[in-house]
Amino acid sequence: MQYVIVGIGGQGILFASKVLGKIALERGESVIGSEVHGMAQRGGSVISHFKVGDYRSPLVMAGEADILLAFDQNEAVRNLHFLKKKGSLVVNVHDRKAIENASLAGLVRDREIDVHSLEGYALLKEHMGGNFLFLNVLLMGAMCGAGISGISFAEVSRAVKELSPPKFQDANMKVLALGAEAICSGR
Repeated sequence: MQYVIVGIGGQGILFASKVLGKIALERGESVIGSEVHGMAQRGGSVISHFKVGDYRSPLVMAGEADILLAFDQNEAVRNLHFLKKKGSLVVNVHDRKAIENASLAGLVRDREIDVHSLEGYALLKEHMGGNFLFLNVLLMGAMCGAGISGISFAEVSRAVKELSPPKFQDANMKVLALGAEAICSGR
């Protein structure tokens, strides 16, 4: 399984990679990955390449990612080329018009990309008082709810709980379930 995880600095991309890595290692699978921090501290692009299985290179080649996990819709569009035909996109959307434009819709249709979008900021405003710190866990919950990764909700829940600082464990568990539920309900 090949993942590309993208967003902007401060959205928790590296934490998501650690969660996926922990799960793979607990399963006895090989893990290899690479992060490009860029201008992470200034809200710039962050990308993590992550592979589970028998791979030699940490970088995912264009057209080979099984899953693109995008914490920002603009970063999703910028990195869509990594997805293979019939790959899956889980994306945080803040402006549906921008993500559903005709040109992009045509590309998604032609490449048969399975899109799972949710309005993460709106959900976090409603359920977490606008604390966007939990966006990464929300998107991992959405990935589980979409059933696209071969990773169970229980595995992600256990890894998030173990890797979270104690003061964030309860909130992370709440948000993880919220993400899974939002994808299942089409929100």
